[in-house]
Amino acid sequence: MSERSWEVIVFDWDGTLVDSTRLIADAILQAAADIEVPVRDPRLASHVIGLGLAEALALVVPELPRERIPAFAARYHAHFRQGEAQIRFFEGTVALLDALRARGLQLAVATGKARAGLDRAIAAGRLDGYFSSYRCADQTHAKPHPAMLLELSEELQTEPAKMLMIGDTSHDLQMAAAAGVAAVGVSHGAHPREELERLRPLAVVDSTAQLRDWLLPRC
Repeated sequence: MSERSWEVIVFDWDGTLVDSTRLIADAILQAAADIEVPVRDPRLASHVIGLGLAEALALVVPELPRERIPAFAARYHAHFRQGEAQIRFFEGTVALLDALRARGLQLAVATGKARAGLDRAIAAGRLDGYFSSYRCADQTHAKPHPAMLLELSEELQTEPAKMLMIGDTSHDLQMAAAAGVAAVGVSHGAHPREELERLRPLAVVDSTAQLRDWLLPRC
């Protein structure tokens, strides 16, 4: 690739920028226990991170009736909010964002979070003004549908070929492929390295430091 291959860098949030995977998975399992609905496989609580709520619940708790989804969601959010203040950025994350901004790149977020939750997270992390735009699961189609990236492409007036998606799940990489957007996987989140590698991203890195070393020379 030539230098300055991309104009917009799009980040997933949970498991990519912040270390929240365990909290999310635990909140899913605790909510299921609270309303006494069986979980198909506890390991799926991590696998579905990044999907929209309805898509995630269809996999983790397939016996949950549609009319009980609000009750499940209420219990999930209660458990998540209890631990939300303890979520931290992966080491080096803010420095990486600063370095990308200094190069004149636009930054964006494409996440399975609801917009209200992302707004809280951005405010808590003091990242107001860092990102040019956001797409959340309650604003458009959930991952791995390509809508988030295609909408960002249109809004930011950037061709998909000039965008790079960075995420920790196969959902992120599948979304990127469907949108014609290049992708990099990070293995410190919800999905293991081998699962990410099967989708043939440009690279899979194991830490924010490795991501920085790979990304900055190409920006």
